[in-house]
This record gives sequence, C-alpha cells and structure tokens, in this order.
Amino acid sequence: MDTYYYLVAGLPDISLDDGKLSYTVDSFKSEIYPDLSDKDKKVIDLFYLKLDNDNLLHLLKDKDYAVVSQGMYSAEELLSVIDTVKDGDIPDKKYPSYFCNFISEYFKLNPEDLYKAGDMLAAQYYAYAMNCKNKFVSAWFEFNLNLNNIQAALSARKYKLDIASAIVGNTDVCESLRTSNARDFGLGDTLTYLENVQRIAEIDELVEREKKIDQLKWEWLETESFFNYFTIERLFVFLLQLEMIERWISLDKEKGSELFRAMIQDLKNDVQIPEEFRK
Repeated sequence: MDTYYYLVAGLPDISLDDGKLSYTVDSFKSEIYPDLSDKDKKVIDLFYLKLDNDNLLHLLKDKDYAVVSQGMYSAEELLSVIDTVKDGDIPDKKYPSYFCNFISEYFKLNPEDLYKAGDMLAAQYYAYAMNCKNKFVSAWFEFNLNLNNIQAALSARKYKLDIASAIVGNTDVCESLRTSNARDFGLGDTLTYLENVQRIAEIDELVEREKKIDQLKWEWLETESFFNYFTIERLFVFLLQLEMIERWISLDKEKGSELFRAMIQDLKNDVQIPEEFRK
C-alpha cells in the first residue's frame, strides 16, 4: 500500500462550514494527482469521471457543447469515443468500459426515451465504481448510491409518484426500494443510516435538508476512513470534502432555496425525479 506522508501532512484542515478555501478540486488535480502511484490514480479517476459523465451526455446531444469542467478526458477525446462506438468499433482501452456500453445503449433509445439517458449512465457509473478493488472507495459509492436512491424513493412516495422509475442501479437495496411498501422499505435492519435519512427528508427548509445530507456524508467519510492516515483513502476523502465545500460556497441560501423549490416543482409535474436531485 502506498503512503503519502508529505502530501497528507500538507493538507489544510477543512470543515463543511468553511466560507473560503485555499485548495480546490482543480488544484488537487494539478498539484496532488501527479504525485500518486498509477494504481492510486485510478482511484481518484473515479471521482473525476463524474465530470466526464456530464460532458458525455451533453456531447451526445450537441457535439459543439463547450465543456466547462473537464474530468479525465477532453471534449475531443469524448467525441472520438462517441464516433468510434457509433461506427461499431471498440474504443481504446484507456477509457472506462461503461462509456462504450452506455453510448451503444444511448443510440438505441427512441427519441421519447432520451430522458432516461442520465439514469442509465448513472447506473453504469455506480456499478463500475462499486467494482473498485479498494474496499473503502467501493463502499463510498455504494453508500452514495443508497443515499441518493433513498431520497428519491421518499420524495416519490411523498408526492405519490412511481418509486420504481426513480431508482438508479440494480443492487439488492435498489430492488427493495422499488418493491417494498414498508415504511423503511424493508431496509431498517440493513442500513443503519436509513432512519437518519428519513428524519432529514421531513425537514421543510430545502437548503437545510441538503446541508444535513452533506453533513451525513461528511461524517460517514470521517468515520469509515478513521484508520486510513496517510493512504489514498485519506486523499480521496479530502477531495470529496473539497467538492462539498466548493458547492456550498458557490450556492448562497437564497439561490439555493430557489433552486431546490424549482426541483421540487419539477418533481410534482413529472413522474421522473429531476436529474439534479441525484447529484
């Protein structure tokens, strides 16, 4: 196992309530990522692939889309993958396998079913990430998937919408959320954090609710990585925490309230959970 004493020791202390940062997700990629082993770079790649997923979706709809946040691949590389799959060929092995699978499925969708693309990609991304050999990182993605799905299921139940269509993924937990009519979806003895998520879902103030969810994520990361002092797990946690803080710095309470109210209105008007709600 690679250790990063110097890198970890040099990280600043951060908290979810920080109002400014001396470090950013972008600076992590430029300053820390190059010093990682090839094996550990693949772990961090899983984080940045979220950005590639978003870019990939946009480029499939509009090849002239101007990429704002770059993940592991440039717009030119993603367009090359799209064209390669469209031509029936196999992309270079440097790209994650789910890219090819998703793009192939995307081109088979009927126009009226294109709204499903985001969920399809998310499901394949989580399946890919949960297959990571690093147990902590795999567990994080499973936890995050469960958290997103529980929130989606509770919202769908509240507004009397179809729960099954709101769930992303094909795990046992996903199946219970889709099929169980129990208050806890039959998962009370399986997921120790379920009751906490249910309490958070009852909070009326939407920004406060979202902040509580991030606090739950933060606590999970700190608890589960407690004994990982100078390893890639600690760096992965730091990166995720940076992302959370950056989001809250860029989203003041008033704008946040407007955003989340709009999301809930979309939820009421459509049987599909808004894509933003899953992030």
